[in-house]
Amino acid sequence: MNDQPNNDPRPGDRERYEQLAAFLSDTELKGIVAVGDRLVEAAGGSDRLPERRMMVAYGGGKDSTYVVAFVRAVQLHLQLTYGHTFLMRVANMRHAGVPLAVMENIHRVYDALGLLDDERAELLTIDHTEIRPFRVDLPLPQRLVDINRLDVLMNGHRSAGDGRPTFCNSCNLAVADFYGRAAWWQGGVDVIMTGDSRREQALYSAWILRLAKASGIDVDECRRMGFQGLLTALKGIGDTYFRELFGAGREDEVTVRSVSTGDRSLQPEFVSIYDMVSYRVHDHWDLIVDFLGFRFDDLAFSFTESDCANPTLMAHLRGLRAEYVESRTYEAGIGEYLELAETMMRKKEMPDNLIRLALSRYDSPAKQVERRELATSFARDVFGLSEAALTAMVFSPFTNEGARLEAFLGTCHPEMASRAGELHAVLRGDVSAGDAAEWLETVSALSLTDLRTLYRSALVDFGAPASMMSRVRAGDPHKAQVKTVDPGTGLPVLQLISGR
Repeated sequence: MNDQPNNDPRPGDRERYEQLAAFLSDTELKGIVAVGDRLVEAAGGSDRLPERRMMVAYGGGKDSTYVVAFVRAVQLHLQLTYGHTFLMRVANMRHAGVPLAVMENIHRVYDALGLLDDERAELLTIDHTEIRPFRVDLPLPQRLVDINRLDVLMNGHRSAGDGRPTFCNSCNLAVADFYGRAAWWQGGVDVIMTGDSRREQALYSAWILRLAKASGIDVDECRRMGFQGLLTALKGIGDTYFRELFGAGREDEVTVRSVSTGDRSLQPEFVSIYDMVSYRVHDHWDLIVDFLGFRFDDLAFSFTESDCANPTLMAHLRGLRAEYVESRTYEAGIGEYLELAETMMRKKEMPDNLIRLALSRYDSPAKQVERRELATSFARDVFGLSEAALTAMVFSPFTNEGARLEAFLGTCHPEMASRAGELHAVLRGDVSAGDAAEWLETVSALSLTDLRTLYRSALVDFGAPASMMSRVRAGDPHKAQVKTVDPGTGLPVLQLISGR
């Protein structure tokens, strides 16, 4: 084995490492050495390091940016110390809610870390089943946009537009699929580097296995299978979830969303850097913003997220619900969502300057008009959804055999109120064509098949554990009680809503 220091490091390695090290604390520098030592021992010696692949999942947000920088520092440290280092696979997952600004942040980070032209780095973009080398202007596949759009609509109609079920449930299952595809692609990886603490990992695993058990999955077998077992449990949860969402006879929709479970013969090890770093962004603000070039874009930075614009739409839906469903004002609904968002941001220990920035975008009537226009444009341009389609979603007029259809028509489409009977007939399946069917498809942005699925489905009762959607939200920490008004009595009440 060659454990001697390399006397001829690659050009730029030492300079790059010293640039990074200047932004890190003594504790973090010791952490880099400790992680490096652990990787050398696991490899069986430093000369075996080039045979090893280490993966970082990179969402493009502020926290995962720090993890990428830390792992790059470990890679450079080992190269400089031993003359050998590992291959660094950085995989970024996309969905329709990821704006171009996120890809531009990722590109700047890769450039600052010297990863773009380093053969020791494998930079991947994963768009559902499509895996390609990273490129900042890589177009999002239309098939992925179509899947995301349908998921938003179907989840939103079943949950009356509640934030997390509408945008995050399907996305979280897609994240599990992403891990399976990224970790086992082309021979797989040996280690997945994560910023999550062991406690967080254990709590997340326990929550998944509880959901899996409730779905009739053999969780003991999943435990024996390690990481692949966790993905297998998530596949079972996802399959159950999507069968509930799309109904009988829609196995094509279930299959296309099924979580990839990888290869049992290769089990990556998870290595957490949590205990070696600080996750408070202001502790390494200079590294992220000044050196790595990270920018908190108007869309990409939405409340607790710095890699997704969907929370902007979550706030918008709350405003639409207040205005159209509850006959209050759009601004009242926005105020309630801001209350939730501030609670979530403080829970995540976000710095005060970022909290102020997020909330200041809504701090005047004129700014709220601007944000509404921004949300409307984003929904239209990314998901192909008009405000009429979003309003229909928060009304949920098609579930429970159209129990709220007449109220929806009376409030939003009075010109169709006299044709409620025709619309019910179409939704029941008694009529399969005609202008009433065309109107339903236009106003909802859903196919007749999906509308009829909703008609046969119940609006989810989050107070009862009868559905997978309610069980998922029950264990989701991203929710809080907000002060609102009972639309029936006009009295102040607390309501549990979810979001980011």
